[in-house]
Amino acid sequence: MGKLALLKEDIQTIVEKDPANRSYLEALLCYPGLHAIWSHRFAHYLWKHKFYLIARTLSQITRFFTGIEIHPGAKIGRRFFIDHGMGVVVGETTIIGDDVLLYKGVVLGGTSLRKEKRHPTLGNNIIVGSNAIVMGAITIGDNARIGAASVVTHNVPANSTAVGIPARVKMGETKKEICNLEHSKLPDPVADAMKYILDKQRKLEERISKIENKNGF
Repeated sequence: MGKLALLKEDIQTIVEKDPANRSYLEALLCYPGLHAIWSHRFAHYLWKHKFYLIARTLSQITRFFTGIEIHPGAKIGRRFFIDHGMGVVVGETTIIGDDVLLYKGVVLGGTSLRKEKRHPTLGNNIIVGSNAIVMGAITIGDNARIGAASVVTHNVPANSTAVGIPARVKMGETKKEICNLEHSKLPDPVADAMKYILDKQRKLEERISKIENKNGF
């Protein structure tokens, strides 16, 4: 894909994913997430050609103007969208696939002091909710979503939702549900487990009651 076509695609992504946007010009002028990813692409180019200090300086200048910090070493795919963006941090060895959406305050951080792969790998078509933290060299599978304010420190399978602190995984989400990301409707794995236990307890009590009645107790 040519550079101009890629820029158009970035703007089109905002138009499609943010109902608050009303025009292509608004997307161009008023979205710091767009400015951050454009700056990152140039910084990443410099990083790959070993202009490390210049690349880092550019990323810090971008952070000052947008509130979004993306390390120039991070690898990011197409149609990447940061909505609102303030406080977003993307670490050096992060790898992000295509069609990924991050909300404000998301941290894709590292958990190691060694110079190795220490940040997350996100697949395609992933949504990470506001203020969520994804830490370490873990993998978030395709079509997954991370609930707002969740803390994820382990792999998240494809087509699943991770919610809570620490995050727990709910399997079997559909692509349509993922695109909506209605946080009020996110599953609660802990509540589901408690409901299952209480249901089993109720059934056992009913069986014991029947046995007692049968034997005249």
